[in-house]
Amino acid sequence: MRHSTLRQLEVFESIARLGSFTRAAEELFLTQPTVSMQIKKLTDEVGLPLFDQIGKKIYLTEAGRKLYQTCHSVFEHFEHFEMAVADMKGLKAGKLKLAVVTTAKYFAPRLLGMFCKQYPGIDVSLKVTNREHALERLINNQDDLYILGQPPKEIDTVSEAFLDNPLVVLAPVDHPLVNKKKISLKRIAEEPFLLREQGSGTRIATERIFSKHELKLNIRMELGSNEAIKQAVISGLGLSILSRHTLALDTPFGQLAVLDVVGFPIERHWHYAYLSDKKLSVVAEAFLGYLKQAPKYLTDSSGINTKVKYNRTALPRG
Repeated sequence: MRHSTLRQLEVFESIARLGSFTRAAEELFLTQPTVSMQIKKLTDEVGLPLFDQIGKKIYLTEAGRKLYQTCHSVFEHFEHFEMAVADMKGLKAGKLKLAVVTTAKYFAPRLLGMFCKQYPGIDVSLKVTNREHALERLINNQDDLYILGQPPKEIDTVSEAFLDNPLVVLAPVDHPLVNKKKISLKRIAEEPFLLREQGSGTRIATERIFSKHELKLNIRMELGSNEAIKQAVISGLGLSILSRHTLALDTPFGQLAVLDVVGFPIERHWHYAYLSDKKLSVVAEAFLGYLKQAPKYLTDSSGINTKVKYNRTALPRG
């Protein structure tokens, strides 16, 4: 094992955690042949098979399970070493790993950009993924901080709301309900609806709103991104409920309208989270302080304020 490299262990850990050579290659930005070659070299060093493949599923062997435990120990020691070095350097150097759910990508890069201007020596990594994978990363402690629409109840975390996340009802600008006042939720439920995939935080919130009023959604289509939903709404395929933040960038000018629906906007919040037993680095602590000032930074830098009165006829760019 002395000739094994950290890269080989990293590849092995990713495969073991994700249960897939393909997903590990995607996560590590490697080709699948490279991943397979690294595992072959590692297996040769160990002298025992690390994986069993039954059908399309991959399982750890006994040796693989032992190595998986060892990987976590090795990576944890290196993480502590990196944190110690970063603390010695203060904010002149260090790493920050941030994972955010998909909708947070509309504001998280701006916050990171301003933070990096203030601390140019910081090496920043931003992972944008859906809620399910973000929680998977949180459980495995793969990042310093996480930004979620709703902190998980089933995981022991430190979490706090730091930014408003209002949900609004979107329609194409030529929809008959545009310019109508105080539209009932029951009337909205009659319209075909476009939703994010199962597990999406926005979808969970949307279904909860209608369920609370004993209304059933008329789901026409599921789409995997906010951009796709906005384009589908513009095309007249249905209405949708999205975060106001999704309208900040790349929204086609004058083609979307926010409807005046009773009870909307729904006031939700963005939360940061990290495992309760995690010791944050100096860099992570500094960015946490930055997050708590997010409303001021976002309004000052972009002109977008989450506490606004919405234009109910058309949404301008930005």
